[in-house]
Amino acid sequence: MVRELFVKYKSIIAYLFWGVITTIVNIGVFMIWFQLGGNYQVGTVLAWFLSVLVAFFSNKVWVFNSHYGSFSDTLRELVSFFGARLVTLAMDMLITWIGISLLHWDALVVKILDNVIVVIANYVLSKLFVFRKSKDV
Repeated sequence: MVRELFVKYKSIIAYLFWGVITTIVNIGVFMIWFQLGGNYQVGTVLAWFLSVLVAFFSNKVWVFNSHYGSFSDTLRELVSFFGARLVTLAMDMLITWIGISLLHWDALVVKILDNVIVVIANYVLSKLFVFRKSKDV
């Protein structure tokens, strides 16, 4: 029974695991940048870029089992992945702006709440638009 549940929810479990890793990269890069006195919006973009790189390769291989085919297929996935993540970058920027600039909340608290929302949105976008099975294309 446990094995059946694992097999049934394997992609979600893998996504959550790699989502934690990607979140650690995102928050870590952001907080290092912020603690060094950098602008939080620049830190958000830098953290986004590095965490999206980690997320693309981990999601491609271990979450959505999208094997490396031709260069053009991989490039299409990479462009789609970054494109979908641009949507959540806008969410990320808005949430950090509201939380830090308007509400004056602690930057770490804002980034943690922000990442919960963004991780969920990223999963949906990746599942629906990026790592589709070839029959869905």
